[in-house]
Amino acid sequence: MLKEEIKKALAVLKNGGVILYPTDTVWGLGCDATNAEAIEKINKIKGRSEDKSFIILLDVDTKLASYVSEIPEVAYDLIEFSENPLTIIFDGAKNLAQNAINKDGSIGIRVVKHDFCTELLQQFRKPIVSTSANLSGEKTPAIFDEIDPKISAAVDYIIDWEQELQKPKKPSTIMKLTASGQFTYIRK
Repeated sequence: MLKEEIKKALAVLKNGGVILYPTDTVWGLGCDATNAEAIEKINKIKGRSEDKSFIILLDVDTKLASYVSEIPEVAYDLIEFSENPLTIIFDGAKNLAQNAINKDGSIGIRVVKHDFCTELLQQFRKPIVSTSANLSGEKTPAIFDEIDPKISAAVDYIIDWEQELQKPKKPSTIMKLTASGQFTYIRK
């Protein structure tokens, strides 16, 4: 079942499509983080301003250097020892679609610890955008059943995994980390 869902998701991502998928936090809309047209699709689905940046997911911290210019050493400890899902905003984003990156050149990255996401990212070999599966300005759905039908109807594929889970999940903690290692919490 998992392998089949991964295979279907990979086909959609490789063709520039958008998936609705479970993550280590809330359900997300995802696409290839290096494909500007796919990111545009997500903005349209959500009715989201194009000047907002995205969070991207990676399967391992060793890939950070491919997408961030300077990584403070403390970043690896924060990722390893964080008890809850942690998104770190780094300066100096690179090798991503321009519309995934914030105007100031930063990017939010979360190294996931989630069976589906980890396997998908390993096989896709590129980062995936992750934004909550809600219309812009609306409440973030805590479980699959709370996702607006307009979102479900607009995506290219809905992952058939963990849809039945009723335990609400929360968005990740977000922290801004400077190249010097200074950090501030954006969302706890």
